[in-house]
Amino acid sequence: MAQKTLVLQLSNERAREVQRRLTSAAFEFRSAPHALFSAKGAGVVATHYTSGKLVIQGEDPEAFVLAFVEHDGAAPASRAAKPAASDLPRGAAETVVGSDESGKGDYFGPLVVAAVRLEPELSKRLEGGEVRDCKSMSDEAVLRVGGALRAKVPFAVARLDPPSYNAEHARVGNLNPMLARLHAEAIGRLATPGMHVIVDQFGNASLLDNALAHLSVRLEQRPRAEELLAVAAASVIAREQFLIALHELSESFAVDLAKGAGEPVDRAARAFVALHGIDKLGSVAKLHFKNTQKLARNGKR
Repeated sequence: MAQKTLVLQLSNERAREVQRRLTSAAFEFRSAPHALFSAKGAGVVATHYTSGKLVIQGEDPEAFVLAFVEHDGAAPASRAAKPAASDLPRGAAETVVGSDESGKGDYFGPLVVAAVRLEPELSKRLEGGEVRDCKSMSDEAVLRVGGALRAKVPFAVARLDPPSYNAEHARVGNLNPMLARLHAEAIGRLATPGMHVIVDQFGNASLLDNALAHLSVRLEQRPRAEELLAVAAASVIAREQFLIALHELSESFAVDLAKGAGEPVDRAARAFVALHGIDKLGSVAKLHFKNTQKLARNGKR
């Protein structure tokens, strides 16, 4: 089950009552920046910040509210339990960090994660513009809009070029922990404690939750998060940086390295090996993809 986030606005008096109940229920208390208390137990983490917001993160925050908060009469200030896409504002009335990745489905080129921090005023200025999910944009538009975004918004990029990617994948054996590390690295350069962070969901939500635990942010992982402006902006910058890196590799090795993992990619891989040899393939490609196996089979015929 995916992690959800609920945010309640509580008075100090109500928060103290919730804290007493959590103490009685043997929750584990820990310190958190800018928080009056943070408690972990029953599959959730509940943190009450000095702003008055109680942030509840876990697989079933609604059950937590029913058990420890609901009869206080507190109403949710915001809720992230899979709302309908039509209910989601693309911009935000608070500072938001959005993060997204590019290159994980591409045989050639790096794995790139980009994070973007949008203040409310900047979010309003971008609203209604060209920023949207990069998958609905041409490469030319991604390169143009991505460059313009980097000149306007605070952003951070974390990436694994093919040699580093292959070494880490051989060690870890799974892409998702690698993604969690890159997201945490990029987000960590932009986010401050208590800040709302939204990430396009991948894998087990606990991976990124654990990777960002030290930041004490309000993490929200959701499918199709590119519907939100901050994540859409991050997706554009991540794809722009991927396209630039792929072009640089193509020029460096004098082979037109195709995107994706289909037949054009197999043709490019054969051309690369014919020119540089299979031992150099790890310089441009993610070797665990099936394309490598197909290339090896074809080479034995």
